Amino acid sequence: MRASSHPYGVSETFVFTPGPLLVSIVNLMQSLEHRPAPRPRRLTLSIIIPVYNERDQIGQTLLVAAHAVADSGFDPEFVVVDDGSTDDSGDVARKAHLPFPLQVVAQSNQGRISARRAGLAAAAGEFALCLDSRVRLEPGGLAFVFGRVLKGELVWNAHVEILTEGNPYGKFWKVITRLAWPDYLAHPRTVSFDTRDFDRYPKGTTGFLAPTELLRDGFGRMGSYYRNERYANDDTSTIRWIASQQPIHISPRFACTYQPRKTLMGFLRHAFHRGTVFVDGHGRPESRLFPFVIGFYPLSLVAVPLAIRHPKLAGGALAVGIAGAAGFALRRGSDPDDAVSFAALAPLYLCAHGAGMWRGLGMLLAKRLTTRR
Repeated sequence: MRASSHPYGVSETFVFTPGPLLVSIVNLMQSLEHRPAPRPRRLTLSIIIPVYNERDQIGQTLLVAAHAVADSGFDPEFVVVDDGSTDDSGDVARKAHLPFPLQVVAQSNQGRISARRAGLAAAAGEFALCLDSRVRLEPGGLAFVFGRVLKGELVWNAHVEILTEGNPYGKFWKVITRLAWPDYLAHPRTVSFDTRDFDRYPKGTTGFLAPTELLRDGFGRMGSYYRNERYANDDTSTIRWIASQQPIHISPRFACTYQPRKTLMGFLRHAFHRGTVFVDGHGRPESRLFPFVIGFYPLSLVAVPLAIRHPKLAGGALAVGIAGAAGFALRRGSDPDDAVSFAALAPLYLCAHGAGMWRGLGMLLAKRLTTRR
């Protein structure tokens, strides 16, 4: 409102009335001032855990995972796939008291790959985390990944710490991993890789997070040398294909612990199985270990008869090999106690692993012969 002088000396008053458009703008600005801050977007996550005869492990795995995901930003569900367990693993999982949705999918024993596929088929989340039943997620890891996913880093491999206290077999596996991926494990850090440097970094479905559709596609494309997929390598070929589609990230800030087997027979069975899946995963030209796979068979055909004919020579070579293995592990930064366990178990592992590789070759040839008929 303002006053003005009339040309004839008469004082005049004008009243300003705001129009409808201005009123709307003022009201909008006032409403924005009092609007609550927008809530961050929540992504849905399906945590898929295959289980076979792990009654003593699955309950704790679920509880620890539920704690890890609680404040992560993810909206989770749990999918446990009971792959024909005979020790009530499925019932233990069903009785787990989780604050999140949980479903248990039961199937006959078909192997880990089939179980992962079944879990992915049942998953409703935008993202899926493949997790082994012997694995415990570390606190804060999923919250770290959530923030990075929002920035477009969609695929994550967990950094795995092997529990070794009082377990010589765990110490053996710790040394093996350090020898296989020395660059990363000597200096763990947040890094990404693709198919060009795929073999330089640890990876596996022990703890692996990615968009659900990408994982479904990867497992759908997976091809094996074997007719029976329970012996196939689901880590190498599937993850290698994923690496061709998206960079894979790994960081000690997204970590988990792995509880290895604690008995000699369990260790030997595991080594035998790993020898079989090793052929399926690395008996391919794109693997840096392909020359080793090819060279193993003629070398073993020569070495075994020589050891039978000359047992003293074989024993001496074995002793030298044990000492050499321990020294090599020490030079690579392993603790002395770990190096001793590695050296002591290496001959047994090599025998079991080698036998598994021969089984793998037999299964590969059997499939090819069947296919040609």
